[in-house]
Amino acid sequence: MSATPETKSADTETPTSSSSIINEIIYSPVNLVLTLIISVLVYKILRSRFGKPSVEAPTPELPKIRKDMTVAELRQYDGTQPDGRVLVAVNGWIFDVTRGRRFYGPDGPYAAFGGKDASRGLATFSVTSTDKEYDDLSDLNSMEMESVKEWEAQFREKYDLVGRLLRPGEEPMNYSDEEPEETDNSTGSHGDKKEQ
Repeated sequence: MSATPETKSADTETPTSSSSIINEIIYSPVNLVLTLIISVLVYKILRSRFGKPSVEAPTPELPKIRKDMTVAELRQYDGTQPDGRVLVAVNGWIFDVTRGRRFYGPDGPYAAFGGKDASRGLATFSVTSTDKEYDDLSDLNSMEMESVKEWEAQFREKYDLVGRLLRPGEEPMNYSDEEPEETDNSTGSHGDKKEQ
């Protein structure tokens, strides 16, 4: 019978070898990087929950404007003037969107609409506006016109109505303080009321 040399099996480890495995796990470069990433993420989560909330400077309450404007007059209200007022026209109606300044004001994602007629851009889902003197939207198809009317309804719910966007040669209407802001919604066209 031959004597075979005995080999140590992996099951019989000494306490010093198990501590070296733990040290290897703890001091592994991959594990250190993962621990660092997890720590940064936990810090950001805790800071966002318990840190100071970032407060935007409240937009000052501006007096309401109630008047009809030409395209040239509307261009003045793109948010770059000192009071920061932003107006946007949709389907022939002008809305004061100053409350949504972070969207429609300078540097906002929809800044191209500030101080302009946004109807065509909203109808075609394009964040561009037209620089035409007046865009009658006559070349839009029925789906695009329906989209414009839906946008108009959303703007009516969310923002203050300023007045009508005047066609070339059209006369502005004089508004009184007591006059209601009701307009003809069924056709999306300008109302025919005139002050008497």
